Amino acid sequence: MNYNWNWHIFLEPNPMGTGTYLDLLLSGLVVTLKTSLLAWIIALISGCVIGVMRTLPSRTASWIGFGYVEFFRNMPLLVQLFLWFFVLPELLPKSAGLWLKQLPNAPFWTAAIGIGFFMSARVAVQLQAGISSLPRGQKQAATALGLTTMQTYRYVLLPMAFRIILPPLTSEFLNTIKNTAVAITIGLVELTGEARSMQEFSFQVFEAFTAATVLYLIVNFIVATAMRFLERYVAIPGYIAGK
Repeated sequence: MNYNWNWHIFLEPNPMGTGTYLDLLLSGLVVTLKTSLLAWIIALISGCVIGVMRTLPSRTASWIGFGYVEFFRNMPLLVQLFLWFFVLPELLPKSAGLWLKQLPNAPFWTAAIGIGFFMSARVAVQLQAGISSLPRGQKQAATALGLTTMQTYRYVLLPMAFRIILPPLTSEFLNTIKNTAVAITIGLVELTGEARSMQEFSFQVFEAFTAATVLYLIVNFIVATAMRFLERYVAIPGYIAGK
C-alpha cells in the first residue's frame, strides 16, 4: 500500500493551538467519558423506574413501561438524536425552543440525554428479566413480613436483581461509551470527532483512527476488568456469575 506512515504526527502541534495532536485526541476522550457517564446515569435511573413498572401488577404501569421501551428501543439512535437536537426546539413554544437553541454546549447535553434514554430502554428490559428470574417466594415472603410494595422492591427484589444482571449491564455500559461516537452528527466533538479533525488537518487518516481505536479499546478494557472484579465480589451462589 502506497501510504506514508508518520507516527510522530501525534507529537506535532495541532492547528487549534491547544497542544499536540495527541492532546487533541485526549481532549476528545475526556468529552466521550463525560458524555457516556452522564448518559449512563440517566439510563440507570430511567431504566430502573421503567423496569420496575413493567413488573408491577398494575396494568396501567405495565403498559406505560411497555410503550416507553418499544418507543426508545425500536427507533435508531441517530434518528433519536436528530429529533432531540433539530425537531424538539421547533415543536416547543417559541421561547422554550429559542432557549434550547441557545443552550451552551447544546450538543453535549443533547447527546447525553438522547443516548441515556435510548440505553434506558435496554436497561429496563434487563432489569425486568432480572426481577422475573427471582423465585416468587421472595416476594411472597416480603409480603408476609408486612413490607409494602416499595419496600419489597427496595430491600428484597432490586438488590438481588441488580447482582444477577450485572454482566449484561456491563455490556450496556460499554455500548453507551461506543454510542457516543454517533453524537458527531449533531456537532459533539468527542474522540471520533477529534480523530476526524486530526485526519482533516494532517491528512494522516490511518494514524488518527488507529489512535482513536486504541483509546476506545483501553477504556473498554479498563471498564470490563473493573466490572469483572465487581461481579465476582457481589456474585450470588447459585445465580448468574455466582461462585
